[in-house]
Amino acid sequence: MLDLQQQPFAKYILFTSLYFTEGIQLSITTVLIPIYLLETGFSPAITTMIAALAMLPWALKFIFGYIINTIQSINLKTFTILGGIISSISLLLLSIITPNTILFLFILLIIIAQCGIGFLDVSTDAWAIDTTKKKEHGKINGFMMAGLFSGIAIGAPLLSFIAEHNEYTISFLTAGTLNLSILFIAFLTKKPSYFNRKNQVLKILKKEFKQKKTQAIALLLPILSINSGIITLAVPLFMSIQLELSISQIGLITTVFTVSRVIGSITCGTLSDKIGRQKTLLLIVSLSIIATVLLLLVNTWSILLPIYGLLGFLNGGLFSVLLATSMDITNFKISAIQFSLLISFMNSGELIGEFISGPLLTIAGFSKLFLFAAWILGPSLLFLYISKSRKLIPN
Repeated sequence: MLDLQQQPFAKYILFTSLYFTEGIQLSITTVLIPIYLLETGFSPAITTMIAALAMLPWALKFIFGYIINTIQSINLKTFTILGGIISSISLLLLSIITPNTILFLFILLIIIAQCGIGFLDVSTDAWAIDTTKKKEHGKINGFMMAGLFSGIAIGAPLLSFIAEHNEYTISFLTAGTLNLSILFIAFLTKKPSYFNRKNQVLKILKKEFKQKKTQAIALLLPILSINSGIITLAVPLFMSIQLELSISQIGLITTVFTVSRVIGSITCGTLSDKIGRQKTLLLIVSLSIIATVLLLLVNTWSILLPIYGLLGFLNGGLFSVLLATSMDITNFKISAIQFSLLISFMNSGELIGEFISGPLLTIAGFSKLFLFAAWILGPSLLFLYISKSRKLIPN
């Protein structure tokens, strides 16, 4: 059995691989499912509603965290494996069910798959916190986010190619089989140490959120993520509407963004371990403001490519450092629920950015939308400078 304490490099392989399965699952939910429903004959309104339902479990991660921290008879390794198995089996079942025959069951299986990957995600995070020293939080989160982005970068084009040249059912079968096989690494790993929580989860959680550092980071996480939500949704639309690029060209340029996120997550995560979280965040946010403003200069794909690549690098770096910062302040006794709650705040900011992009684009156009995306990072930059003097953000 692999001992994560005795063989430190093993945890990088394990946690990166588990996050890779999350990337595969996300590529199914955000790319494959919507296209499949549209091609099957469902309206855009119903398609977006189903897609929103499928993403609902990601907004409820703190519930998974509470369950993991309160059920003491199941360790983090078992929760991780069970979550992965539930997700994989649901994907395999989707390969024998079509939405135009049994829509309710199709939607239910998608949600169950998301819940399974939700348990895998939260238990993996808690497992990483329990087995990683604080000085490694940046590096481990960099590798984990690299695994997630790699799963999306590989999963989206691969599974779309399979669906286009064969059937969507084969894509679900491939994804389920792939994720199930990756879980084998977790089976080979020694289970984490047991901590007796004595049903004090909510009491400890309340105490943690009374601390100024926790409150400061909980406030910062959603504000910093709004820019990401806007860029993620608006730039592909900009490529289609303003630059009039084809879907294949947009896909290729978006791949550059995703690959840059992989590189940025590892680079910035490791950098934050060396120079500190606060300095790294100040650098990332400052450069993100400049890179976002540079989008105003774009009138061809050749100008967009390096700017979009830089934004991807900074975006990947931002999330890995934010995750590391959240890990730094998480109490290992309630690692699952506290960390998942903090990340829910971060995800909410990204969702807000995506939600307001459409109305702002309609009212103001792309130029003002990009200016707003840059401006929204300003308060975060100011907050980081104030936090530096008051030592609210971990070094």
